[in-house]
Amino acid sequence: MESWPIVYIRGYAGATSGINAQVEDPFYGFNAGSTHIRVAGDGAPAFYQFEGPLVRLIGDEKYKVYVHGSQEQVLDDPAPAAALDPASLWIYRFYDQAATTFQAPPHQNLVERLLTKGRQMVTADGFDIEQAAVGLYDFIMKIRTRTGAPKVYIVAHSMGGLIARCMIQKKCQQDGRLPAPDFVARLYTYGTPHGGIRSSGGVAQWIEATFSPAGSNIFAPEKMQGYLDPDKNFGDDCDPGWDPQVVADAVFPLDDIFCLVGTDPADYGWGPRTVMGPQTDGLVHIANAYVRGAHRAYVFKSHSGPYGEVNSEEGYQNLRRFLFGRWAVEAALAGVQLPQQQGTSFQMDMRLAIRGLSVVMSEQSTEHWCPIMLADGGTTLVRTFLLDPADHPDDTAVADRQMRYTLTLRLFRVQDANGIFDFSNSSEQVPLWSDALIVDVEPDQDNALVAHAVWNSAVPGASQNPASLADQLPAGVAAPLTFSPEDGALVASVALPEAVMQAGLLGGSAAIRMTVGPRAAPAPAGPAG
Repeated sequence: MESWPIVYIRGYAGATSGINAQVEDPFYGFNAGSTHIRVAGDGAPAFYQFEGPLVRLIGDEKYKVYVHGSQEQVLDDPAPAAALDPASLWIYRFYDQAATTFQAPPHQNLVERLLTKGRQMVTADGFDIEQAAVGLYDFIMKIRTRTGAPKVYIVAHSMGGLIARCMIQKKCQQDGRLPAPDFVARLYTYGTPHGGIRSSGGVAQWIEATFSPAGSNIFAPEKMQGYLDPDKNFGDDCDPGWDPQVVADAVFPLDDIFCLVGTDPADYGWGPRTVMGPQTDGLVHIANAYVRGAHRAYVFKSHSGPYGEVNSEEGYQNLRRFLFGRWAVEAALAGVQLPQQQGTSFQMDMRLAIRGLSVVMSEQSTEHWCPIMLADGGTTLVRTFLLDPADHPDDTAVADRQMRYTLTLRLFRVQDANGIFDFSNSSEQVPLWSDALIVDVEPDQDNALVAHAVWNSAVPGASQNPASLADQLPAGVAAPLTFSPEDGALVASVALPEAVMQAGLLGGSAAIRMTVGPRAAPAPAGPAG
């Protein structure tokens, strides 16, 4: 896949005092990694060094970082156009103009100094989301000119994703600017409140919408249309029925958006997580952290901090595959016929793991407040992307050209009577059915994908056997999947295990529908900036 420039956009820093602290970091935090991972056998965090997404892309994808005094200075250099490597990393430092550390200190007496310090703790003078969006557009145009790259990848944390969307959905529709698909290849967001931020009691949201401390009213859902809709002004209330989580596919393709959703509120600051409640990453509600119809993954990480989404292996591995994966894969539960029982719903836990990685790629579970709610017909379980081993010969996780993915599933039935859970005929946390589907994928000589799949219950321990399924299993147990062309992709079905089919839990024709296809070719680029 193309190694186009990557533009990082950080999240909300709060008031001027917080902005001043953040601008001291040359890379706005994207160089920050972590040293903890929750995989120790005794339940305690174990040491695990993740270098941070900036450093990892330098090593894994051979990206470069240009800094000579500042990255803006590099871009403003009058040297010939297209002199820089397109495989480069750029930090959009939109907060610098709102910081006071780059200004001469004012002559103030003690009282004035105290008042200034107090004001800087509750206001963010100089920051405006629409100005930041215009600045992002100009920044990207400079990058295109200096690198010769037709497009860029945007990677944003939290509020940074809203700045990117303001540019894509509003500013690119105004003043003769290029449409976003002409110069943005893909958008990846970590914990962005695409649906706004709403406290569990609503009090904090009312304070933000009414008084806007430190510019926080940008997170009020009823104000978001003002900076996302070219026909609105910031401050206007949104139209009835307007949904901030919708991006029109004509404005920017949903297939080029990926949202990482955090599900761990406990590892975030005690104040926000207390106000926001469960079903959040400590700040952003799970249900608000994605664009509808876009790709997404769920990871047990908090909004930021030592167990945060940005400085996590989980976030990075999803980012890398979304940007550079050659194939798109989807697993869905198809042909489902659920029993029609009053007060009964069916939920499924899902966990996607890739051999060679120390982390889970995506996980939805009842324990993390985000199980998959099943519906009649079909339900998407997970979508991910495959790296081509030929593109990464030095990467031990993919270089053997035989990729193994394991999809662990657990089925639950939830019953209630008059709005209260009915446990009279249930064993809590004991699933109706559980198993793991092991899938080996390998490109053949023509670079087409060949896949084998088997349920772990059919061959206990198969997931831990390093040999390919075709070599380690008896003939017929893991026959190659038969793929059929459909809408430009290849589709195959894997029958559910005999036990669950005999029980009739999901109907008589339920199966896992696997869809594999090459990534869609990007739209043609617009004229160079």
